[in-house]
Amino acid sequence: MGFPDHHPFRSSGAKERYLALNAKRAKDWPVPSETKTVDTEYGQTFVRISGPENADPLVLLHGLGVSSLSWTPNIEELSKNYRTYAVDTIDDWGLSVYKKRLKSSDDYTEWLDELFNGLGLENNINLAGISFGGMLACQYALRFPARLDKVIMIAPITIVHFSPLFLVRMPMALGGRYLFRIILNWVFKDSLQQENTKKFATELFLEDLPMAFRCFKVMYKPILLKIATDAELQRIKVPTLVLFGENEKLFSPNKAIKRLKKVAPDIETKLIQNAGHGVSLAQSEKVNEDIIQFISSPQLTPKV
Repeated sequence: MGFPDHHPFRSSGAKERYLALNAKRAKDWPVPSETKTVDTEYGQTFVRISGPENADPLVLLHGLGVSSLSWTPNIEELSKNYRTYAVDTIDDWGLSVYKKRLKSSDDYTEWLDELFNGLGLENNINLAGISFGGMLACQYALRFPARLDKVIMIAPITIVHFSPLFLVRMPMALGGRYLFRIILNWVFKDSLQQENTKKFATELFLEDLPMAFRCFKVMYKPILLKIATDAELQRIKVPTLVLFGENEKLFSPNKAIKRLKKVAPDIETKLIQNAGHGVSLAQSEKVNEDIIQFISSPQLTPKV
C-alpha cells in the first residue's frame, strides 16, 4: 500500500502546521534528551530519550490522541534515576509514521517488541502506559513477560468497560468543536481546573488535541477497547501496579479495583485523590512517586 509524501497527515500544509506545533511544545521538555527514529515492520517510531545512559530502562506509552510530549510534567523526576524512552505510538498523533495497518493486539505487541530490539533494550524493561498505552502495556505483559521487570498501568482502558454515561456523552465529541470541547472539559476537569496544571492541560487537551484531529487522517484503532479476561489478568506474573484517579469519567475506578482484587490480587492497585482520567498530569508528583517507589521496591512476585 502506497502513501503520499505527507502521510499520515491530511495534506502537506497540515503536516507543516503540526510539525511546527510539535517542535514548539518540545522546547518545554524539561530535561536534556536525544531523539531516535526506529524502523520496524509497521513503520518508523519516534522516541525521545532522557536520563542517565546506564540506568535501568523505563519505557513510557502515552494515551490516545496525544503524543509522548504528554509526559512532560513527569519526565524530569522519572529521568533522574532511569533511562526514559517516551514513545510516539506508531499509528497515533506524534512523529511516528506507520506504513502498515495494525489490526490486532498481536500487531501492537510485535511492534513494541521490534521497537525494544531497535532501541537495544534487553530483558529488564520497566513499562508504563496511560489509558490506551496502559492497555498496550497489559497486552505486552501477557505476550512477552520475560522481557519485563515491572509494569505500571495508569487509568488503563482494559480492566472494565466504559461507563454508560461516558458512552452516552462520547458521541457529542463528533458534534463540532464546541461539543468536543465540552467533552474534554468534562473528562479532564481536574487537570484543567488546578492552577498548577491548567496551562499545560489547556495546551494539551484544548489546543493541541483538536489541532491534531484537523491535521492527521482519521485514526484506525480496531482494538480501541480490549477488556482483559479473568484468565488473562491471572496470567500476568510480571509485578504490576495499576493507578486510577478517583474522579475517572471513562469507567468506574472502584469497579476496576474491585475486579482486580478479586481475580488478580497479586496486581497492586492505588486510587489517587483529586484526579480523573488525566491522573498523571493532575497528580504528577504523586504518580511519579508511586512509579519510582514501585520500580525500586524488591520484586515479590516471581516472573514466569
